[in-house]
Amino acid sequence: MADGVISVEKIKAFWHSQVHDPDKWDLNKKLLRAVGLFAGSIVLMRQYEQPTKRKAHKGGAPPMASPSRSVFPFIFMLFLVGCSARSLYPLPSRRHNGNRQPLQTFRPYNIAHRGSNGEIPEETTAAYKKAIEEGTDFIETDILASKDGVLISFHDVILDDTTDIDEHPEFIDRKRTYEVQGLNRTGYFTVDFTLKELKSLRVKQRYPFRDQQYNGKFSIITFEEFISIALDANRVVGIYPEMKNPVFINQRVKWSGGKKFEDKFVETLKKYGYRGSYMSEQWLKRPAFIQSFAPTSLIHVSNQTDLPKILLIDDTTTPTQDTNQSYWEITSDKYLDFIKEYIVGIGPWKDTLVTASNNYLRKPTDLVARAHAHNLQVHPYTFRNENQFIHFNFSQDPYREFDYWLNEIGVDGLFTDFTGSLHQFQEWTSPLSTGERDANRLLDKIVFMISKFKLKKLV
Repeated sequence: MADGVISVEKIKAFWHSQVHDPDKWDLNKKLLRAVGLFAGSIVLMRQYEQPTKRKAHKGGAPPMASPSRSVFPFIFMLFLVGCSARSLYPLPSRRHNGNRQPLQTFRPYNIAHRGSNGEIPEETTAAYKKAIEEGTDFIETDILASKDGVLISFHDVILDDTTDIDEHPEFIDRKRTYEVQGLNRTGYFTVDFTLKELKSLRVKQRYPFRDQQYNGKFSIITFEEFISIALDANRVVGIYPEMKNPVFINQRVKWSGGKKFEDKFVETLKKYGYRGSYMSEQWLKRPAFIQSFAPTSLIHVSNQTDLPKILLIDDTTTPTQDTNQSYWEITSDKYLDFIKEYIVGIGPWKDTLVTASNNYLRKPTDLVARAHAHNLQVHPYTFRNENQFIHFNFSQDPYREFDYWLNEIGVDGLFTDFTGSLHQFQEWTSPLSTGERDANRLLDKIVFMISKFKLKKLV
């Protein structure tokens, strides 16, 4: 730093750049110790003026000036901060997961629906990394299986809509017609391809009105590869995997030892250390929600893991795929009272929470209130930025839609294709936590006290 007075602005700018950057958590200890000791030294030096500036003592050596009483509390505070090496900015990650910034739990969850798939083809490594970069709390995926029993991250049971399967003549004879959830579907099914064959395909964007530049650049990933993306993040990022079409998968894919699709699903989660009930110390280290439209699958895995589970709820006209129960049955108070023993929340389609007519939202139903009365969270799906997905009430503004659902309806998390938009909205509208406000006030006081002295470059 150049000779001269160090400005208050420079001190604050440097401090905030270090403390608020998640990539520099480990620097905070050294920074705080340095700031504490440096500032304390400056105060002490100013208290003991140079001998040439004092009146000579008859006995020879000049007397040492006694430090002002007002200085001791300041020095003591700096000593505590410097020696404890704890950042003034809250660092709860020290309690939970080593050096990684913890999962935020003070506001509704930002759930990256198939990654940031509004920008990059869904369920790809790039889409998930983009979502993490944009600030998501959880990355969400759909788990299916290959012919050879490997669990993969892929949404549709057929490959036709989101891969380049049509460009692979070697697979022309693989087209089949199967019954899926009571309906006949024709296409190229994941269960008829080995993992090696699936890896030879490339993923493309589902919707033609979204960015097509990434088509053909990314491959299908496995469940384990999906997990590694979350674990490799520079902060704690949760995972939100769905047991997709378990009835169909169990009919078409067989595992040794009589294991079911759900068993392999939980086995994979345990392999990578995912365990613990909601908000437990274990869960906070590696957060995960297990989701499914199939109630019996959620009940089955409840005997194997205490990870929190979410019952997904389809349109009012669609029955459950395994028990053939109606929407009205599974959202009744009687059923919620039963299923709450196995789940921590529900994930309904958003238009079942607030009915719509002519693309206008009408009166909200009482499902959110009743779910909360049963101590169940509500994570509706799916929020998309494009005009055709936003009701006219919100004037084509996704931020107004976020505000309505989070602050008026009071849901506990949102599945979104555009994690960056939701994150920015929450950052701009959420008040600072008490700890952060206190930290900033304390920082301002420290800077003010230091600024009363002219800090010269030490040679």
